[in-house]
Amino acid sequence: MSETSVSPGRAGATPPARNLEIGRLLLEGRAFFALIVIVLVFSILSPYYFSLGNFLTMASHVAIFGILAIGMLLVILNGGIDLSVGSTLGLSGVIAGFLMQGVTLDALGIVLYPPVWVVVVLTCLLGGFVGLINGVLVARFKVPAFVATLGVMYVARGAALLITNGLTYNNLGGRPALGNTGFNWLGFNHLLGVPVGVLVLIVVSLCANTMLSRTAFGRWLYASGGNERAAELSGVPVKTVQVSVYVLSGICAAAAGLILSSQLTSAGPTAGLSYELTAIAAVVIGGAALTGGRGNVRGTLLGAFVIGFLSDGLVIIGISSYWQTVFTGAVIVLAVLLNAVQYQRRPKAVPGKAIPVPPAG
Repeated sequence: MSETSVSPGRAGATPPARNLEIGRLLLEGRAFFALIVIVLVFSILSPYYFSLGNFLTMASHVAIFGILAIGMLLVILNGGIDLSVGSTLGLSGVIAGFLMQGVTLDALGIVLYPPVWVVVVLTCLLGGFVGLINGVLVARFKVPAFVATLGVMYVARGAALLITNGLTYNNLGGRPALGNTGFNWLGFNHLLGVPVGVLVLIVVSLCANTMLSRTAFGRWLYASGGNERAAELSGVPVKTVQVSVYVLSGICAAAAGLILSSQLTSAGPTAGLSYELTAIAAVVIGGAALTGGRGNVRGTLLGAFVIGFLSDGLVIIGISSYWQTVFTGAVIVLAVLLNAVQYQRRPKAVPGKAIPVPPAG
């Protein structure tokens, strides 16, 4: 009489077990499935939605949110929050506009017009400096991240308003005679048919993913976000990690500000209003835990595309901007609820055993 062996987890699995596996798959891949649904629905509702040109245009809009969201992801992985990224974006655009308009040196009686690469470097340094202030307040002075970044948010926005006196810098294309042309390259040019802003997003994403998955800093970040005290006892430089993620978030905000100003060919002090909420929403929709230690770049990018494609789709089919806000808010609330379901059962510490650091990929 022959015996039939049953492979565990396959033929021997009960229907409830299969249902649980399917439910887990849908839950963990919710951002991807949501993006597919959005594309299908709007392609049916509008004949203009499903086209390569429209996808590239929407992707150039998503690039701004995506770069902001990657910086926000690093902070959230550390268990913090950065409410100042929208104001940093606006201030960075204003500084870039100020430099492109020319810097007057009254003592020498001359006006300096820095080249675009100098403008980009100085603006990113400014973003890093704003992030450094946030990081020092949080890591060294133990100011709660919400309070510290909220205060810096108002300071950065106020500085942008003071510099411009509430006005907007226009015509940032520069003049060949002054040697300051090329600023609109970030917002309008294409390389191999892909908008430059999207390429910048790709580069930032690859760098962030490599840092999180293949470097000691990435392991430190996940460890300190999962359990700060345990990471510190294990020799992780927790304070250095905290400061670093805020600096990187500021640099990402500055880069997004440069791309947005280039796309608009203008820089105003009110640019980036509420963008910090959009960045947080993209991270949450992508499956990251607001408590820290869980999340990845892939999910965050999917979250940014979900928000961007949804917003642009609502515009294309002619939905009121008020309803757009309602739909976006509903998506955020749903994402938070799903995150609560996904992370409500955390592994408990077993005596004599260490809880492994969550994988960075």
